Amino acid sequence: MAKEFNIQEYMTRGVERVVSDAVRATLKNPKESVYMAKFALASKAASKKRAKLEAEGEHVPPFLISSITSSCNLHCAGCYSRCNSATEDTEPVAQLTDEDWMNVFNEAEDLGVSFILLAGGEPLLRRGVIEAAGKKPSILFPIFTNGTYMTERYFDEFDKSRNLIPIMSIEGGREATDQRRGEGIYEKLVSNMDELKKRGIIFGASVTVTTQNIKEVSSESFINMLSEKGCKAVIFVEFVPVSEGSEDLAPGDEDREYLKSEIMRLREAHQEMVFVSFPGDEKSSGGCIAAGRGFFHINSHGGAEPCPFSPYSDINVKDTSLRDALKSKLFLDLQNSGTLLDDHKGGCVLYEKRKEVEGFLA
Repeated sequence: MAKEFNIQEYMTRGVERVVSDAVRATLKNPKESVYMAKFALASKAASKKRAKLEAEGEHVPPFLISSITSSCNLHCAGCYSRCNSATEDTEPVAQLTDEDWMNVFNEAEDLGVSFILLAGGEPLLRRGVIEAAGKKPSILFPIFTNGTYMTERYFDEFDKSRNLIPIMSIEGGREATDQRRGEGIYEKLVSNMDELKKRGIIFGASVTVTTQNIKEVSSESFINMLSEKGCKAVIFVEFVPVSEGSEDLAPGDEDREYLKSEIMRLREAHQEMVFVSFPGDEKSSGGCIAAGRGFFHINSHGGAEPCPFSPYSDINVKDTSLRDALKSKLFLDLQNSGTLLDDHKGGCVLYEKRKEVEGFLA
C-alpha cells in the first residue's frame, strides 16, 4: 500500500535542503556564512514550532508571500499582478501600514514561518517595511525586485541586515530582458550585481520561465554569467497565462520535465548556488502547495489569498490574526475539495480552476 503523502514532511525536507544549500553557497563569504549558520539554527527551531502545532492539529506552512505594495514603475509584458489589477499606476489606497506588516512578521515568527517572500508591485518602494523585515533575523526575506530602485541606501541596508536577500527579475540575456521589462533594464541589473558582489552581499535572480526562453535561462552560459556576477540563488517561476492569448507561453508537462532535469544537473554542476522552481513538480509535492498547504499570499491590502496567481480572499489580516487567516473557509474548502490535487495543463491549477475558486467564495 502506498504511503500517504505528508505535506509537513515534504515541506520540512524542502526547507532543510534550501537552507543547507544556502549555507554551502556562502562558505567563502565570512559575513554571509556566519548569518546563514545562525539562520540554519533558527530554521530548525521554527520547524519544531510547526511540528508541535501539526501534532495539535494545526498546519502552518514554512513560507509566506507578502505583496507589500500595489505600485510599480514598470509595465512588464504579461505581468500577472497588473493583469489581476493587483498592481496599478494610481496612488495606493488603504494598504497595510509599516506597523501592520511588522505585526504580520511578528506573528509569522511566533508560528514558525521561516521564509517570507516580499513582492509587489515593486517592494523597494516600501522602505519602512523593508527596514522592519531587517529586524527579524530569524526569518529570511527574499525581496523580489525589478532592481530599478536599488540605490546606495538599499545597498547599505542589505549590507547591514543579512536576512534581506534581493532577488532581481531577469529574463535571460539583454534582448530577452529588455524586450519584456524595458530598454536599459538589463544594464541596470548587471550594474546592481557588480555592486552587490563588490560588497559581498548575497543576492539571487528570479526568472520567469516561458516556452520561448526555457532553453536559454537553464543554459550553462546564462547560469555561468550569473555565477560569475556573484549570484547565489536562481528561482525559476513558471509563466502563468493570466491574459488572453498567452497560453502558448506556459510550460507544459514536457517543458516541466526538461526544467526539472536541468535543475538537477545545475545543482550538481553549481554547488555554489541554490536553485528553486515554483510551482515546480506538483506531482511530487502531492498537488499544488498554495492555500496554506506550503504557503499562502497576503496582498497589499491585507487580504489572505491562496496564491498571487489566485487573487481571491474571504479574510483580512487587518481584522484577524495570521493564525486565523490560515483557517479561512476558502483555504479549507480548497484543501478539502481536492481542487489543489486536480490535473491541469500547465502554469497554475488555481488559475485554470478559477471558476471553482470563485464558486467557493459564492
